[in-house]
Amino acid sequence: MPHESISVFDMFKIGVGPSSSHTLGPWRAAMRCIESIKSKTDLSETVSVHVLLYGSLAKTGKGHGTDIAVMLGLCNEDPVTIPVDSITPKINAINYSKQLHLGNEVWIDFDPSIQIQFLSAESLPFHPNGLSFLIELKNGEKFSETFYSIGGGFVVKEGEGNNKKQAVELPFPINTADELLHWCMKTGMNINEIVLENENTWRPENETKQGVWKIWQAMKDCIYRGCHAQGELPGGLQVHRRAFGLNKKLLNGKQDKNYNEWLVSIREGGESFIYTLDWVSCFALAVNEENASFGRVVTAPTNGAAGVIPAVLQYFITFCAGNTEDKIIRFLLTASEIGSIFKKGATISAAMGGCQAEIGVSSAMAAAALTESLGGTQRQVLMAAEIAMEHHLGLTCDPIGGLVQVPCIERNTMGAIKAITASQLALQSTPDFAKVSLDKVIKTMWDTALDMNSKYKETADGGLAINVPLSLPEC
Repeated sequence: MPHESISVFDMFKIGVGPSSSHTLGPWRAAMRCIESIKSKTDLSETVSVHVLLYGSLAKTGKGHGTDIAVMLGLCNEDPVTIPVDSITPKINAINYSKQLHLGNEVWIDFDPSIQIQFLSAESLPFHPNGLSFLIELKNGEKFSETFYSIGGGFVVKEGEGNNKKQAVELPFPINTADELLHWCMKTGMNINEIVLENENTWRPENETKQGVWKIWQAMKDCIYRGCHAQGELPGGLQVHRRAFGLNKKLLNGKQDKNYNEWLVSIREGGESFIYTLDWVSCFALAVNEENASFGRVVTAPTNGAAGVIPAVLQYFITFCAGNTEDKIIRFLLTASEIGSIFKKGATISAAMGGCQAEIGVSSAMAAAALTESLGGTQRQVLMAAEIAMEHHLGLTCDPIGGLVQVPCIERNTMGAIKAITASQLALQSTPDFAKVSLDKVIKTMWDTALDMNSKYKETADGGLAINVPLSLPEC
C-alpha cells in the first residue's frame, strides 16, 4: 500500500499566529503564487492581483488575519523570520498607500478593500479553505492560481493533489498506528527512534536534531514571552491576557531576567497537584495568547492548538526531570509521528473536522510523547494517544467573532491537562485489555467529522459563536 511521507518538520512549522489554516496556509499560498508568476513571466509584467477567499476562509478570515497573511505572502515576507513587530506597520502602509511590493521586487497598485474579496456564500469543492489569485499582465493576459489550505499550514495547489509531494521511500513506511507498532515490535525500537531513522532519508541525523531543537527554542521563547506580556488581545472581543497575571501570582513576586531564572523560580514553588495544574494551564494560555496576538508560534500540529504540546513538554521539563536536549528532541519526534498518522487517516483541519481535529490531535500527540518520555512501552504510548482523542471526539470549532480566542485559548489548557491524564492512565494500564485502538479512534474521528454540521467547522455560524454577544469579554 502506498504511504505518505510526512516529516517532523511538516508537522511542526515555525510561523505567525493566529491560525495555521487561515493565516499560515494562505500566507504560503500567496508566496507560491509569486513563484508561479515568475515561472510564467517577469514580475514586472504584472499589472494587478486580485484575491478571492472562499468558504471558511471567507467566513472567519477577518478574525484569523487571512487578508493580512495574503498581503504579506504577496510581498514575499517569510513567516518564519519576519519580525512580528513589523507586521502592523507593513499592513498599515499598504492600506494607506494602496500599493503592494509584489515579491519584494516591484510595486503594484493594490487596494485591499477592493482586491481581497471575502466570498462567504461560496465554497470550492475540494476543501472549505480555498483561495484564488487572479493575475493580470501588461500584455492583457489573465490567469488564475487556486490553492487550498488543508490544515496545519499544509497547502495544496488545485489539480496538484498529493502528486507534488516529494517521493521518498522511507525505511519504515507508516500510514497507521498498527504499522507503527509493527515496526517497533520488529526492530525493538521506540517510536522516536523509528521516526529518526525515517528522517535520515531526508537529511543527516545531526541536521534533524538541530532542526527539532530549533522548534523547541521557538516554543520555549513563545511560552516565556506569553507569560511576561500583558494587555488586551486584538480583534475587539476585549479579551485580556491571563498568563501574565497567573505567572505573577504563582511566582509570588519573584523576578526573573530570562527563561532559566524563571524555570528555577517555578521549581522552588514545589510540586503540589494544584500548583502543577496551574502552571500547565499558564504555559498553554501563554502560547495561545501569543498566537492570538500575531506572535511567533509553532504549529503543533496547528496554530489554534499550538499551546498543548509546548505546555505538556514544559511540564515534563519542569516537573519530571525532562530538561535535557536529548529528552526534548525525543519527545517532539514521538509527538510528530502520532500527528502524521492522524493527518493520514483523518484530518488536522478544523474546517474539515471541527476542533477535535486540532485540540484533539494535539492532545493525543502530547499524551503519546509524554508516555514514551516517562518510560511507557510502545503499546502504552499508542494507548495514551487513543485515550486523549477518545475524550475529544465531536469537539466543535465555534470561535466567537471568528477569532482564535474564545473558546480556543482555554481549550489548549484543557487539551494539555487531558494529555497528562491520558498518559497517566496508559502508564497504569495494560494495553492488551484495551477495547479501543488508536486506529479505531482515528477512523471514528473522521466519521464524526464527515457527519458534523458545517456550521461547527470554523465558520462562526454555530455554537458559542452565535450564542455569546461579541461585546462580552472572555469568561
